[in-house]
Amino acid sequence: MNKLFATLIRSLTIILLALVTARAEPFLGAPCVIEVESKQVGKGLIEYIKAGSGMPVVLLHGLFAQKEQWREVACELSSAGFMVIAPDLPGYGKSIDFPDEDYRLENQVALLHRFTNSLGLYEIHIAGSSMGGAIASMYANQYPGQALTLAFIGAPLGIGPWGTRVQEALAQGINPFIPINMDQFNLEMELLFYEPPLVPEAIKDQLLSDYRGSNRHYQQVWDIVNLYTSQISNSSPARIPTLILWGKQDQIFSVSDSGALQLKYLGNQHYIVPKAAHLLMLEKPKEVSQKYIEFLRQR
Repeated sequence: MNKLFATLIRSLTIILLALVTARAEPFLGAPCVIEVESKQVGKGLIEYIKAGSGMPVVLLHGLFAQKEQWREVACELSSAGFMVIAPDLPGYGKSIDFPDEDYRLENQVALLHRFTNSLGLYEIHIAGSSMGGAIASMYANQYPGQALTLAFIGAPLGIGPWGTRVQEALAQGINPFIPINMDQFNLEMELLFYEPPLVPEAIKDQLLSDYRGSNRHYQQVWDIVNLYTSQISNSSPARIPTLILWGKQDQIFSVSDSGALQLKYLGNQHYIVPKAAHLLMLEKPKEVSQKYIEFLRQR
């Protein structure tokens, strides 16, 4: 794993987290204690955050992201009586030293299962954002006795095609998730957020420099994960209790595909979140937490 790549992911996430949550809704509860721990799994070390006690809830981040995106939601869930575990998935954030083959989603699922078992988590609620949603769905399908519920916190990878603007960029040879100039970086922010955060120019320059320096590795990861754009749509319908939260203004995956996801999970609860895009846990931590806590308390 390229350590520069890991540093970039960590830096960008922390910056965006600070910028977005500075203007986000007020949180439901008081600040909580978040512990950072790690476990040896397979060929690498998985670092994770842990908050609260009670029934375990496992939160999975998306592509080129990391565990810190869940901090606000983790605090809200822990204050409601749940124990939250949010790992850096193998190869992301500080969970480095995993081989490239472990970016394949089925390998992510296998490693995640070893990880939860190593923590003694034999019954869990599992939720994911974007790529994390695809992994969570695969996990729930493969380990139905362990996963009690499934939640999509924002549109998941695997149920529909990339959004129109993403497809247009890709057709022009531009990957909006791997920006190499200022215009591409701004496009990425516009796609990810309903109201893009104002990132200082000096920080943009540094991030772009790092993106270019790690470009080959980013492309390798993208080429692997992009194989799973039909993962959920090709799977059999499931009856696990499921919560679906989808940002109305999501441009990564169109809200028009939310109906197809509902058909895959019969008896689901679903909500279209207004004035929100792809990263619901950052833009709408209060609303996401309220809906998820209500859903979990019904189980």
